[in-house]
Amino acid sequence: MPILTTHGARVSYSRTGTGEAVLLIQGVGAVGNAWRPQIEALSHHYSVIAFDNRGIGGSSITEGRLTIEGMAEDALTILNAEGINRCHIVGHSMGGLIAAQLALMWPRRVKSLALLCTFADGKSGSRLTRDTFFAGLRTRIGTRAMRRKAFLSLVLSKAGMDDAVRPALEATMTELFARDLADQPPIIMRQLKAMARYDAMWRLRCLGSIRTLVMSAEQDRIAKPEYGRTLADAIPGAAYVEIAHAAHAVPIEMPWIVNRLLADHMRDATRRAAS
Repeated sequence: MPILTTHGARVSYSRTGTGEAVLLIQGVGAVGNAWRPQIEALSHHYSVIAFDNRGIGGSSITEGRLTIEGMAEDALTILNAEGINRCHIVGHSMGGLIAAQLALMWPRRVKSLALLCTFADGKSGSRLTRDTFFAGLRTRIGTRAMRRKAFLSLVLSKAGMDDAVRPALEATMTELFARDLADQPPIIMRQLKAMARYDAMWRLRCLGSIRTLVMSAEQDRIAKPEYGRTLADAIPGAAYVEIAHAAHAVPIEMPWIVNRLLADHMRDATRRAAS
C-alpha cells in the first residue's frame, strides 16, 4: 500500500478498480480495510480509494494534535497524489465529518457526497449518553469474550446480536478491523476529542451545490437517526434514507443495501452533472 507524507502525518492507502474515483473515509477506531464490502462491490465500476486515518493501521501521526481538518487535508493529499481532480466522497461516522470538511474546503473536488451514520456536529457523536456510556464501559472491563460482545452490541443490530449470526459477524469484523475486538486502540480517545472540537453546522448550507445523500440506521446507538435527519435538513437538497433494522455497522452487516444506495446515488450525481 502506498504511504504519503502529509502535514503532520504519514498516511497509508489503497486504490482498487477503474472508472470514476470514489474516496471512502472511515470513522473512529476503524482502518480503511473495514470498507472492504464496499470496495469489492464498487470497484467493478469505480476506482475506489480507502485509507487509514492518521494514527491507526498503517498511518501515523508525526506532529501536532489530531483534528478533523488535518484528516481532511490527508484525504486531499491522496487525491492530489493520485491525480484525481474530482471524485465521489463517502464518509462513515467520524469519516462523515471529515468528508463534510473536505467538501466545505474544496467543493470543486467533489462530484457527490454520501454521509453515513454521522452527525451535523462532532459533539453529537462524541457525547456520552447513559446508554453509550455503559455500553462503552463494558468494552473495557471483564473478560475478552465479554468485551468483544459489548463492542458488537454497540455497533450491530438486534438481529446481528442473535446467537445464530453473531459469531460470523464477529469473525468478519475482526478480519476487517485487523484487531481483536476486545482491544480498543488508544487513538480512539484522541479521535473522539477531535470530533468534539469540530462543528460545521452553520456552514453546511454551503454544500447545497453538491449532490448529497445522508444515510442513517434505525437502531444506531451512536449516530442516532435524529442526528442524520438534522444533518440532512441542514444541507439544501440533501436526500435522506433511513435503513430499517440496521445499526452503526450497517456497511458491514448489510452491505448489499448500502452498496446499492451508494451506486444509485453516484450514478444519479454523474447523470445530473452531464445533463
